[in-house]
Amino acid sequence: MKHHAAIAAMLALATGLAAQTATERIAISVNAKKAGAAIQPTMYGIFFEDINYAADGGLYAELIKNRSFEFTPDHLMGWHAFGRVEVRADGPFERNPHYVRLASMGHNDLWTGLQNEGFFGIGLHKDADYRLSLYARLADGSREQMLRVQFVDQNTQAEHQEFAQADIKVTTAEWQRYEVTLKSPRTIEKAQLRIFLCEKNGRSGRGTVDVEHVSLFPTDTWQGHRNGMRRDVAQALHDLHPGVFRFPGGCIVEGTTLDLRYQWKNTVGPVENRPINKNRWENTFTYRYFPDYFQSYGLGFFEYFQLAEEIGAEPLPVLNVGMACQYQNDDQAHAPATEQGLRQFIDDCIDLIDFANGDPATNEWARLRADMGHPEPFGLKYLAIGNEQWEKPYFDRLAIIAPAVRRAHPEIKLIGTSGPNAEDDHFRNGWAAMRELKADLVDEHYYRDIDWFRHSMNRYDNYDRRGPKVFAGEWACHDRGKKWNHAGASIYEAAFMTNLERNADVVHMATYAPLFSHIDGWQWRPDLIWYDNLHTARTASYYVQQLYMQHRGTHVLPTTVCLPGGQPAANPVAEGDDGVFASAVTDKTTGQIIIKVINTTARHQDISISLTGLKAKAMPTQAEVITLDCSDYDAENLPSRPERVAPRTTHMPWTAATVEATIPAKTFALYILS
Repeated sequence: MKHHAAIAAMLALATGLAAQTATERIAISVNAKKAGAAIQPTMYGIFFEDINYAADGGLYAELIKNRSFEFTPDHLMGWHAFGRVEVRADGPFERNPHYVRLASMGHNDLWTGLQNEGFFGIGLHKDADYRLSLYARLADGSREQMLRVQFVDQNTQAEHQEFAQADIKVTTAEWQRYEVTLKSPRTIEKAQLRIFLCEKNGRSGRGTVDVEHVSLFPTDTWQGHRNGMRRDVAQALHDLHPGVFRFPGGCIVEGTTLDLRYQWKNTVGPVENRPINKNRWENTFTYRYFPDYFQSYGLGFFEYFQLAEEIGAEPLPVLNVGMACQYQNDDQAHAPATEQGLRQFIDDCIDLIDFANGDPATNEWARLRADMGHPEPFGLKYLAIGNEQWEKPYFDRLAIIAPAVRRAHPEIKLIGTSGPNAEDDHFRNGWAAMRELKADLVDEHYYRDIDWFRHSMNRYDNYDRRGPKVFAGEWACHDRGKKWNHAGASIYEAAFMTNLERNADVVHMATYAPLFSHIDGWQWRPDLIWYDNLHTARTASYYVQQLYMQHRGTHVLPTTVCLPGGQPAANPVAEGDDGVFASAVTDKTTGQIIIKVINTTARHQDISISLTGLKAKAMPTQAEVITLDCSDYDAENLPSRPERVAPRTTHMPWTAATVEATIPAKTFALYILS
């Protein structure tokens, strides 16, 4: 507490100081007379890709791995079978045909059953309810049988491994859905689910039962949806206040092969009949290898659209352009660059717009949306075609798909890509092609180290204002040799975003990436939100994004930064030297002026902030000051220590046109004036 009090004291604004001290301070001048460029509601947002167990095992609240026995080559992956268990392939769901047959061992004390390990275990909270559902039928003329389901702690030293239990009576030879609710009497991070084949008296089963689609959800999901999101993870998204939500990827949109690309039509309709897909990130890195990483598609396009609506973000789907991942295939594994060869990809785009926005009375895809529970349109405005492709193979295919989509839906803004890099020939050629194709926005990606960000603080100052707008679709900062979410990298992200903000006339969207990571199952760092099976951690980078999203404003205010003596601050900063960066906005809905000041140096900085162009009666009278202290360079928020770096808020009067303050080293200070 003393540390935070000291920071607050340093940030306190002083007035009435001798005039000559102004030349000893970094001077920040904000012209509040006339608002500049409008800031788009989509300016700051989030990007979801199913990497690092972001969907199954993460945001999607399903707790059972391989619930439909469809993983390959081992259909029992994630399950431990005992007794007489047979995998069969003539089940009730056409696109998920596999199920298991549990048959008697013929002895009272020989058991048949299954045990599921979940995603790095099954996390359960004390006194929370969990809904178990499955499809089952009696087989081989069997009479009524029971399935005894249990939560178990496989490694306990207690007398009993099981700590919650319920029985399901299977009564018919027809496939039927059964459901029970189990309450956990304890909090445990790595439980498992066990299923026994039983008789009514609890002895080993003497019949045969077929079992399919075993599913376990907490009843307390986000917004109470039965096929829902994990509440704490979705809440972290809501609390950002994002303006745009890009999904479902990323490289998974492309796929290692075209057959393995993400296909949105496989992700809608009843969850029991959504076919699984091998995740492109299963085997991308042999040094971070997860051979059981599949996509259940339980989190599908309906759920993405619904989540975007509930967190107040514009949905931004990304669809395949007829190409598999170029990194993994070079110029192979591409659909023919003809209208006939790309017909499926054109239809996917047009049908998706109809699914999101169409009239259920006249369109089959819109009827499916209505049948899934959302008769009103989702209001889709943007569509990205292609993810991170480059050069002629991409340009040729987009030149066929984009016009076809525009003819069908001219109201949709289309987004193309400038490739995987931020400054090479692929990037420059990509921008030239996107201008020629009249893309509405161009997607730029840059995962770069601190040095790159240090020297890119004016990246967008000289962009062509007449061309397509910028979508910084994937970006994040890391330090060399330190690819994790430490505070030292986050302060440069905060400084870089002043560059986005003051160039809001050309930058219309920016989404940090990746979004999620499971502490036991990651392939890529840094990531915005980390979690284990029970807890989440909002990183320092998360708080940087949140401060910008929650205080976006509506219009830019021209802002200058001058060194002591009046010399304009160098931007980008000189090699080996950091600086103070600032931007300002006004919010015409609230009347607030919001000033963001970032000190990336290793020492405190004395500053003055001047408001010009305001009449005395319009001058603010008070300031809310929110600070993010990133001076503990290696500090990282993890589920085991989630608030090591977090914003702090103080209040103070604002009593003059020019005020003075001291910004501590490596600190992001945000002033909300009213």
